[in-house]
Amino acid sequence: QLQLKESGGGSVQAGGSLKLSCTVSVYRNCMAWFRQVPGEEREGVATINYESITTYTDSVKGRFTISRDDGKLTLYLQMNNLKPEDTAMYYCTARAGVCRSEESDFRDWGLGTQVTVSS
Repeated sequence: QLQLKESGGGSVQAGGSLKLSCTVSVYRNCMAWFRQVPGEEREGVATINYESITTYTDSVKGRFTISRDDGKLTLYLQMNNLKPEDTAMYYCTARAGVCRSEESDFRDWGLGTQVTVSS
């Protein structure tokens, strides 16, 4: 079973930045970040495949950047110009195969890292 561990969350003021990291136990060609607010469904934030082709949900385009270092088996999410609506638990996940931002495609998840943005 794939193991994932997120880090880098915290509390910042609106307009601030955070960089999330996620280490994985085994290489997977598709890696992704999701986020979840209590009482709501988990939302896909960004994906990156083995060619470093990326996708982003509309609300984070131009502010967030997903990247990966396969030598370190690490996934990153650079978050700039954070907004209060970015407040959520952020999860990383990964899989072999087609890379889509669909929660049902992914089986293995980290425990998450909390991001809180105050106005």
